[in-house]
Amino acid sequence: MIDLGHPLLKVLAALLMLIVWRRWAPLSYWYVLVFPRKAVWLRWTWRHVASGCGLTKKRHRWWFTTVPGLVASTGVVQVKRRFQRVAVDTKPWMGLPRPVRYGFRITFHLLDGQVPDDYAKVCERLAHAWRIEAVRVVGSRPGRVTLQGITRDPLTHVAPATPPAEPRDGWRADDLLRPIVGVLETGAAWRMDLRLIPHWMNAGATQSGKSNLINALIVGLAPQPVALVGFDLKGGVELSAYAARLTALATSRDECLDLLSDLIAVMGARMLACRRSGVRDIWQLPDAARPIPVVVLVDELAELYLTADKAEKDQVTRTATALLRIAQLGRAFGIHLVLSDQRIGSDLGPGVTALRAQIGGRVCHRVNDPETAVMTLGDLDPDALVAARSIAPELPGVAVITGSDGRWYRARSGYVSTTTAEHAADTYAGVTPSWNQVAASGLGHELPSPDDTPELAA
Repeated sequence: MIDLGHPLLKVLAALLMLIVWRRWAPLSYWYVLVFPRKAVWLRWTWRHVASGCGLTKKRHRWWFTTVPGLVASTGVVQVKRRFQRVAVDTKPWMGLPRPVRYGFRITFHLLDGQVPDDYAKVCERLAHAWRIEAVRVVGSRPGRVTLQGITRDPLTHVAPATPPAEPRDGWRADDLLRPIVGVLETGAAWRMDLRLIPHWMNAGATQSGKSNLINALIVGLAPQPVALVGFDLKGGVELSAYAARLTALATSRDECLDLLSDLIAVMGARMLACRRSGVRDIWQLPDAARPIPVVVLVDELAELYLTADKAEKDQVTRTATALLRIAQLGRAFGIHLVLSDQRIGSDLGPGVTALRAQIGGRVCHRVNDPETAVMTLGDLDPDALVAARSIAPELPGVAVITGSDGRWYRARSGYVSTTTAEHAADTYAGVTPSWNQVAASGLGHELPSPDDTPELAA
């Protein structure tokens, strides 16, 4: 007979319950069992961690000290006690750690002379000292900085993005031009907010997840009342699968130049409409007069800048000028750029460098050469370059991106197959506006509401 009351069996049963709890309910396991112990340990070791990371400051304080005196003949040491000013290390004040889904957040009071960037520079040191995946600065205000510790990498397993099953569930008015394409390393949703950051540069080597991000954008934008315009100089093999949802698609250099000229004309008409209405951008216009937003998807950006002979040099110059004008002025008039390429370097010419300066959103997947990472992320924190160069090939979709707060984050787009994106394009083909609707100045045009989308799709 097995004695079920044996202490060893009770211990084994408790261990088994903990393993099952951690496996099937990791969130409650973290909140109830792990976080309280972690919070106590963080507070207990903070003085040593702050000193090791260079976050302490020397301050003079009055201290009651013991000064050795003479040694008596009996061997007893005579001491003198007195007050004196001594230099001591002062650590930043740490608030109570607060648990979040994939870690914790802590607010620190900055010492005199400290700024939030001082903490951003030692995030990697803090992560190693705290035995966690990563540490990021997630907020700051005068005299305060908030750090988030990430205990488990949420990018290891990202749920595939799926289009809505019904057209009625396609989009909400608040989500217009704000598609969710994946997950940030903080566990929050990765939302490519084109209203906040109007233009994006998407760089990545083959099989790095660059095309998957485009598929996720197609799935997120297909239900919305926006015009999708494609530039695909690979003969249309990349974007032609979504032709049902594209208002226009250019597959040759001549077609690209003509389509860019048409977009410039559309931008000029919208500029005139805004000036007549006394507003600065189309979002200040009434709904009935607001033009349709346009999202321009460019695949293989380098093909627009490469020249085989002198005859193509004029075309490249005109193309570069048109793209630069759209990047400079398009935000206010509802024209947004998403530029993708395997390699983006200064050797493509000054047009690419000037265009890059106008692109606020950056997405850098795994790349084959350091120059592409520098071209994409060079004006951000140098640590972003290190993170981009360390992306493993077995993690497609992982990228270093710019956040809406101006900081960089690791992120991963949810897997979206070409078949899934093509199905979303076919499902919402009825929402696709014609070029005549896009080219209208906006007077008399009414932006469809979410309730009208099923009828449009039908």
